[in-house]
Formats: sequence, C-alpha cells, structure tokens
Amino acid sequence: MISRAIVTGGAGFIGSHVVDSLIADGAAVTVIDDLSSGLAERVAPEATLEQISITDADAVAAVVDSVRPEAIFHLAAQASVVVSTNDPAFDCMVNVQGTLNLLEASRTRGVPIAFTSTGGALYGNDAPIPTPETRIPAPLAPYGASKWAGEAYINTWAAAHGIPHAICRLGNVYGPRQSPHGEAGVVAIFSERIHTGQTPKMFGNGAPTRDYIHVADVVAALRAALGHRGTFNVATGVETSVRELWDILADESGTELEPELAPLRPGELERSCMDTRLAADELGFTAAVAVDEGLRETYRALIAGFASGSAR
Repeated sequence: MISRAIVTGGAGFIGSHVVDSLIADGAAVTVIDDLSSGLAERVAPEATLEQISITDADAVAAVVDSVRPEAIFHLAAQASVVVSTNDPAFDCMVNVQGTLNLLEASRTRGVPIAFTSTGGALYGNDAPIPTPETRIPAPLAPYGASKWAGEAYINTWAAAHGIPHAICRLGNVYGPRQSPHGEAGVVAIFSERIHTGQTPKMFGNGAPTRDYIHVADVVAALRAALGHRGTFNVATGVETSVRELWDILADESGTELEPELAPLRPGELERSCMDTRLAADELGFTAAVAVDEGLRETYRALIAGFASGSAR
C-alpha cells in the first residue's frame, strides 16, 4: 500500500486516472503539472496540485523533499510528434532534462519511479510485429529520440543507485478525458468530429495500424510495474488499423460521415503492435479491456463529456 505518491503530469489524460486510482486506495497524492496541456479541473479535489514545470530542477526538488513520497509516477512529457519535429530543443528539455531533474530529486530518498515511455515512436517501421522490448529502438521523430534518452537516464540511475525504476513503453492509449485537440488521440479526435458533424481526416488513408490500450489498463500496468526494475511493453498485442477503429466508432454512433483520406504526416509509423509477454510474465499484467468494447465505452464517455463540458 502506498501512503504518499507524486504524479507528474497528473492534470493530464493518463495522469489524472493514475491520481484517481491512488486516491481510491487511500494514498495522499501530490500532482506536479505546469498545466501547459493538462487541466486543473481534471485533478481530483483530494490531491494537491503543484503548478510547476519538471524543467525547473529546484522546484521539483523542493516538492519531493516536502512530500517525501514512497512512489513517483512520471507521466509529464512533451508528447507531440509534430512539436518535437518543429522544436526538438524544447522536446529534449522537457523529456530528457525534466526526467533527469526528477531522478536527481528522488535519488537521495531512494524513491522508485514508474516512467511512461512510448512503444511505436521508439521502435520504427522496420521492427518485427509484434515488437519485443529487446528490439533496438529506431525512432522516426525527435519525440521518440527524447523518450529513448529519458529511458537511458532512468536505467543508468537505477544501476548506479540501486533503485528499482520501471520503464513502461505504452501503446496508443485511449479512454475517457482524452483531448481531441492536437495530432495525438485519434479516438478522441474522431469522437469529437462525430459529435460536431465535422468530416474527420484519416491520415495514411486509414491503413496505419496501432496497438490501442485503454487508460484503465495503463493505470493497472503502471501500478504493477512500480518497484520492478526493467522495461515493459504496456499494450494489448492487438494490431488495429485506423480504418477499423473508425468503423467501430461509426457503428457505435450511427454516423454516416465518411473521413477525408490523407497521407501520413512526417515521423508517423505505418505499423505498430507490441509483444506483451514480458509484462505478463514479470508483472502479472495483461490488458483486460478488449479493443472493441473499450472503444465503444470510450465513445459514450467522451460524448457525454463533450455535451456537459466536463474535463472529468
């Protein structure tokens, strides 16, 4: 049982669900988030919100020293492929320097970190399908490179200081609270377009595949990984095309909209599907939410949120 925890990026889509899970189990939770993309209203009222950037080493250290956490869930990141391509220096500052700042702040207290990395953006187009953790990364965009560099620091600090930090390489996460704004989050983007009656754009002409995983499964995996040193794929092992995803959402909604087809954007993958056996063997984690079921449930939750204007 965790009594005190820090969640970086806890005002974000995935982070806010981690916060809720910890609070439900009785933990005192402090959120570190600069609110550049997160929303304060996503943070549970029982949590403490510290509005700082992970790039501010002194501020991060002060929060860690004050909270004295037993666990840190590190989800704060620059997560846009397009932003990373346009401004790789900023992407590096957040994803590499920010991670190093957190590692240093937690080092003297020996606090284990569960770090969220990425799968598809790391492995590249030539990776075997499904892709195991042993595959040497070949990122196509600065975003993947910065997350890989962050992983290197996590592994180095774990080895040097004997702290069991865990790296979770996430598939394409979807679920309630996902934002439809930006280039990521295709489930939320498609759902919002259906809600407003706007024609969505389907990049890669609908052919690219991804390994979609529900946010509830990601939360379970992160909590299972805490205290286990290693790198773990967190996904379903199911390859789903963008076209198939759209067809499920269209069927659930009853829409007659037809997407506009467009080519892939720079840095985007053609295929992604991850080997999940290591997480099953070492963490006892297997995704519980089937893609069809999860997409339909998420569509209903997102539409309800769009209609009410609620971030939660």
